[in-house]
Amino acid sequence: MDTPSIPEYLMEYLDSLVPGRPPEMQAMEAYAQKIDFPIIGPTSGYLCYQVARMIGARRIFELGSGYGYSTAWFARAVSENGGGEVFHVVWDEELSKQARQHLAVLGYTDMIRYHVAEAVQTLQETAGPFDLIFNDINKEGYAASLPVIAEKLRRGGVLIVDNMLWHGQIFEAGDKSPATESVRKLTELLTRSPDWIVSLAPVRDGVMVAYKK
Repeated sequence: MDTPSIPEYLMEYLDSLVPGRPPEMQAMEAYAQKIDFPIIGPTSGYLCYQVARMIGARRIFELGSGYGYSTAWFARAVSENGGGEVFHVVWDEELSKQARQHLAVLGYTDMIRYHVAEAVQTLQETAGPFDLIFNDINKEGYAASLPVIAEKLRRGGVLIVDNMLWHGQIFEAGDKSPATESVRKLTELLTRSPDWIVSLAPVRDGVMVAYKK
């Protein structure tokens, strides 16, 4: 199917409701649009920021951080919550370099912990617990990442997962690709478990917010 999860006019309307961002974040948004890079976008970013603020998050771990756009939202929340740490993890050295530049301009250098490595393994090797974990790795790894996430996330913490509508591919019964099946499996694991309170917001490509009881 590979179609937008919500109509473009609705996404534009939702983005228009997000308060203004610093020039550096606006530049990051413009760059993503220019090269078609899949950042979470203003609406999803603001939702991540809001959740992090609501739970008073001071330690946040990102599984898959791109060039730092989502990191900027989380760092803003942590800063306003009194300070702490945000872990930025990507495989790509160039993306990590870009993130360092953007986040330095935004004034968040001191609170970011940078790793160029496989994200789930890095989470496994990093001392917890975390208040919030954001998952945006390769979709093939979504379901397998949950045990590590559950181990590292504190009770009362929140897991946020991007791309849970997966461009509409989850609705294609004939799509049995590893990525699509993994998204379906993670959805099932979270929504059917008594250990989580879960909602899927049909924003952009689907943002799942899961509260760990």
